Amino acid sequence: MVNEKTSAIIKRNLLSENQVLRAILGICSSLAVTNTMRNSLVMGLGVAFVTGLSSLTLSAMRNIIPHRVRMLVQTLVIAAYVIFVDLFLQAFLPDISKQLGPYVGLIITNCIIMGRAEAYAQQNPPLPAALDGLFAGLGYTMVLLGISFIREVLGFGTLFGMNVNFIRFETWTIMIMPPAAFFIIGGMIWFMSARAAGKAAKAK
Repeated sequence: MVNEKTSAIIKRNLLSENQVLRAILGICSSLAVTNTMRNSLVMGLGVAFVTGLSSLTLSAMRNIIPHRVRMLVQTLVIAAYVIFVDLFLQAFLPDISKQLGPYVGLIITNCIIMGRAEAYAQQNPPLPAALDGLFAGLGYTMVLLGISFIREVLGFGTLFGMNVNFIRFETWTIMIMPPAAFFIIGGMIWFMSARAAGKAAKAK
């Protein structure tokens, strides 16, 4: 993995090994915050920020952290960046901070962040680790935006709060409820799994 090219890191995290659609991580927040595009974008960028910088930091420290306490150190580093994101949103985007509520603080429990720290940052130099973490977070953001696009258009008739319901269709109440996200993300996971299976079958 040390010699992995930047293009390979990007493609792997956005598509072939997308942390939500292929590793099935970060599902809880994917269901909870995807009722609007704006909330999804802010949450996704927050996770990308934390994942990228925590992977960078932990990779730089990987040779000096005692193995027996590495999980504790990882949690402390991740928590520091999550606190920064939370304070930033409270200071500059208070409305979104209120809408996201406890889910910003719960970024620390997002399995994607700890997963990239353990699977990649512990074995690779800082720059590739930072890119891996950043694009893992952006892959998560991409999924959130895809889900919220469907939910916001059909549930509210808006995109980023702007009205797009020009034909005045009846909005679907179920789309603003968590079960809608569950079915949408299930469909996306099925599509990616079927696509991967098809490619594997052709390769044989």
